[in-house]
Amino acid sequence: MKNEDQIITKSSGNVFADLDLENSDELLAKSTLARTIREIIKDRKLTQAKAAKLLDTHQTQVSRLNSGAGIDSMSFDLLMNWLMRLDRNITVTVKKTPKSQTDFGHIQVAV
Repeated sequence: MKNEDQIITKSSGNVFADLDLENSDELLAKSTLARTIREIIKDRKLTQAKAAKLLDTHQTQVSRLNSGAGIDSMSFDLLMNWLMRLDRNITVTVKKTPKSQTDFGHIQVAV
């Protein structure tokens, strides 16, 4: 295939939206929290068993977190609880949707 035959589409910044998945903002937010948890576990050089004990969960949950499988079914509450167990403070800010925004509100995570 020649380079001129390829179509390149610029990302919106949210791969889940680019894939036209429902709840793309929520999926991006959860994946950001999950990635942060994985990075902390890696930085601390924790095994899955040690991480599970620290997070008060089963090793299978840590394995799912590491593989990315089922993150959509993990609740924000669970992910934030794990972050707190990993000595992280969490701040939630709620703002009114701007009038220029024509759809519903959005979820955004900043780490």
